[in-house]
Amino acid sequence: MRSTSNPAFRNLPTGGAGYGSYGPNVGFNQPQGMPGYGMPAGYGGPQAPSAERPMTVDDVVIKTGASLATALVTGALAATWALSQAHAHALGPVLGLMVGGMLVGLVLSLIMIFRRKPSGPMTLLYSAAEGVFLGAITGLFEFIYPGIALQAIVGTAGVFITMLVVYKTGAVKVTPKLTKWIIGATAGAAILMLFNLVMSLFGVNVGLRDGSTLAIIFSLVVIGIAAFNFLLDFDMTDQMIRQGMPARWAWFAAFGLMTTLVWLYLEILRLLSYLQND
Repeated sequence: MRSTSNPAFRNLPTGGAGYGSYGPNVGFNQPQGMPGYGMPAGYGGPQAPSAERPMTVDDVVIKTGASLATALVTGALAATWALSQAHAHALGPVLGLMVGGMLVGLVLSLIMIFRRKPSGPMTLLYSAAEGVFLGAITGLFEFIYPGIALQAIVGTAGVFITMLVVYKTGAVKVTPKLTKWIIGATAGAAILMLFNLVMSLFGVNVGLRDGSTLAIIFSLVVIGIAAFNFLLDFDMTDQMIRQGMPARWAWFAAFGLMTTLVWLYLEILRLLSYLQND
């Protein structure tokens, strides 16, 4: 069974084999990975002891903090520039920057997901590209709805911290049943958003992204699904730590958390724009 809907955390090595005396010997007498999950080259079977220490919570916090700081810096610069361009009624360059950041971030994310190897530089480049993408969008929204940027940032931080507290206190347990529900809900939301996009290309409005009451309800549901995806991200990161994966894999955990943060921020920004229109 899949244990996460986040593509960044899929197809990870799940055993402690190959890390010498570091970490618990989880997975030595078990199949390498869950059904449907392959092992990256070099992680199957007995290996020579590795000199690299296992990852810790501190590693994940530091790497995620560095990724988030990179996104915030590039995002702030892009948002400031986009806002100035919007005031000058020069929207073309802003849209170009937004599309460019989105495409670069998408390409980097696909490379990291299918390459299945952690990379600090690529994670930071991905964070920088997503910061540019989000910053350009935020600048445009800030021009139309003054004050919305700060609201979206505070809202995203609030949801992230709340779900971290919920996970750490055990208020919500990540059970197989909950995991299936979150993955199914995420897939359902993705299908609906894709359907809405395709129909909009043919000039058909299905009401999911037009600021109507239905759109507000749908956006709230998607924000809830994104929030619960953090529980799966936290749980997968915990599994990586317990299985004694090398410290460099903390960059992959940071990348996975960043993908969910980007999704959540975009949806909160969208919801706030609906509410301000009303």
